[in-house]
Amino acid sequence: MAFWDSLWPGREAVFEAGNSATNSIVLSKRHATVSLNKQGALSGNLRVNLSWRMRSSDIEGRSRQSGRLLRPMKLFQPDVVQAHTQGVVNVDLDLGCMYELKDGTRGVVQPLGNLIGDLNGPPYIRLSGDDRFGAPSGETVYVNLDQRDQIKRLLFFVYIYDQTPAFDRTHAKVTLYPGNGPRIEIELDERAPQARSCAVFTVENIKDELIVRREVKFVYGFQSELDRLYGFGMQWGRGYKTRA
Repeated sequence: MAFWDSLWPGREAVFEAGNSATNSIVLSKRHATVSLNKQGALSGNLRVNLSWRMRSSDIEGRSRQSGRLLRPMKLFQPDVVQAHTQGVVNVDLDLGCMYELKDGTRGVVQPLGNLIGDLNGPPYIRLSGDDRFGAPSGETVYVNLDQRDQIKRLLFFVYIYDQTPAFDRTHAKVTLYPGNGPRIEIELDERAPQARSCAVFTVENIKDELIVRREVKFVYGFQSELDRLYGFGMQWGRGYKTRA
């Protein structure tokens, strides 16, 4: 904390919630919610993007250890590489969204089962592509906020497909890009080595106000466990992807 922060209590909290230099809002444990209404972001499409990177030390082992002895501080700063090195490691994080509409309809949009959704009709949510190798564009889900009155609640989640390394080896981030206003960033920065899924954030329609709440809750199962945790009440079965 800077010296002047101690002179004005609360100043630090104000600056933690956003980053004026990058025009973003960072949701954390201390600042877990944001109102899309108050950001003026209630029209057009809300774009939700998943991206991730991996530590090179997890890919290359300790091969660089000797070189780091010449720079001791580097021992505590693992190099980071993009995860789209298909030939080096098999990485496949998937982004999905469970939804409940005002009329009681419940379902999921996700790569498994090719449940890509529909942007112009129910559920007003659509998955754009399935990134299996951590390409810079990542995976994206769109939500039609022009139909926000039809939406009761959303749960965005990330899960590990097949034999992907655990969450503690990745630097995953989910970013929300409203049609208007600053982007909203959520880091999956809580290490859970054995977890297979993570509830990242919810969007709830509370008295016509859309509230985004950071969750970042890791579970050791898959979608069905997240469903039980958040009470969607859907039936789940084992799903597979077709080979790319």
